[in-house]
Amino acid sequence: MNALFSYNKITREIADEIKEKIGANNVCTDEEKLDTYSHDEVPQSSYGRKYTAEMLLFPESTEHVAAIMKTAHKYRIPVTPRGAGTGLSGGALPVFGGIVMSFEKMNHILELDEENLTITTEPGVVTAEISRMAARHGLLYAGDPCSGDASYIGGNIAENAGGNKVIKYGATGAQLLALEAVLPDGSVTWFGGKRRKDVTGLDFVHLIAGSEGILAVITKAVLKLLPLPRHSVDLLAAFPDAQTAINFVPRIISEGGLIPASVEFLDKNALSLAERYLHTSVPAGDAGAALIIQLEDNDEERVEEQFEAIGKLSQQHGANEVYIADTRSTRDRIWQARKSVPEAISSLYSRYSKEDLVVPTASVPALLEMVRSETEPYGLEYVTYGHAGDGNMHCTLICPDCPDWHEKLHETQKRVYARLIKMGGTLSGEHGIGYKRKDYMKFFLDDAQIELIKRVKLAFDPQNILNPGKLVDWENKSSD
Repeated sequence: MNALFSYNKITREIADEIKEKIGANNVCTDEEKLDTYSHDEVPQSSYGRKYTAEMLLFPESTEHVAAIMKTAHKYRIPVTPRGAGTGLSGGALPVFGGIVMSFEKMNHILELDEENLTITTEPGVVTAEISRMAARHGLLYAGDPCSGDASYIGGNIAENAGGNKVIKYGATGAQLLALEAVLPDGSVTWFGGKRRKDVTGLDFVHLIAGSEGILAVITKAVLKLLPLPRHSVDLLAAFPDAQTAINFVPRIISEGGLIPASVEFLDKNALSLAERYLHTSVPAGDAGAALIIQLEDNDEERVEEQFEAIGKLSQQHGANEVYIADTRSTRDRIWQARKSVPEAISSLYSRYSKEDLVVPTASVPALLEMVRSETEPYGLEYVTYGHAGDGNMHCTLICPDCPDWHEKLHETQKRVYARLIKMGGTLSGEHGIGYKRKDYMKFFLDDAQIELIKRVKLAFDPQNILNPGKLVDWENKSSD
């Protein structure tokens, strides 16, 4: 086995040392809790075996995190940082045991700077809390993952989470100005600042964003804010089929001359699942597919002109019906259907894989047809939904209840990925690689890029103790 994967177990002496540094109340070895915190939203059955941490830690400060990492570095103990556990890549899986470090006690918004339009937060703050605080000051935090009501901002940064508003504002990394980070040896440093421009040195801020916790531990983040649009409206356009719905998406920009805040897609299966899960009808529930289009502006008349134009345009391009939500209750009803789909899949099925496929936006129709053609003939079900405006489709492959379901699923994944590459697509747009997808990285990145990732990892973490076993497969290294 690669020497980089040689780790030590946590002895009683090491445990006592950690308790002395961060307090016994922040240390847990209860088996039930260890099990709960040793996975994310990926079903443990997906891996064929169970991974469990030896110790669960709840740091309350940067100093606690630094002390934990210094101890782990000293004794060569693997450390897995964990947010709210909403991840979909196995990123919080303690593949080599050791420590799981949960950030639920580092849950404070530290500052809202109205003059510089920034908000500074600890990693364990629920993302929606950031949005709500900004809104109370007439400001907008534009990072808006669908998991925002549960996910932590630290996890959003680690995965460079996308979400609903990427088409207009960009992913989480685009909202990020600065980070306080603890390096694997326990050193503490700041990357970036409140400055909007900075080319002094390398851009470590945006290297950390999306690095999935393998380079450094985020302990504070400075996020940029924008003026809150005064008026917004959501349209739900019902289409007879997925192809017609997706074909309309580029028309919003090319013919409508608009860049919406969001363009979200749900296929017929997703709409049906939402109704089953919510035990109620949803708008456009009987449609072949639907788009949620969100428009926002400071001018109320301008918003009205925009939604009227988009409504008419969508009907010209095949929409059967357009629902307009301009009140909080109607808006919540439309978005409830979209946001309930991932939960519905997890609740109603036990054997599935939530794929996070990305293609150039013009190739989304071909992607949907490809997923259909690679699942239906082999007895698998599928659900497609996601961010139509940026080409990121969440395609869930659902397996029947049979003894060889693992094999069926993996073979289907391989066929889908092979065709995805030919379409100019890639493996993940926002969920990350983690442990779940790392074996497939070699199909999407060449050897030179994978070696560069490994070199960057070892520059930050020579002992490979921080979130090991994620993103790339070290055992495939030719020099081992």
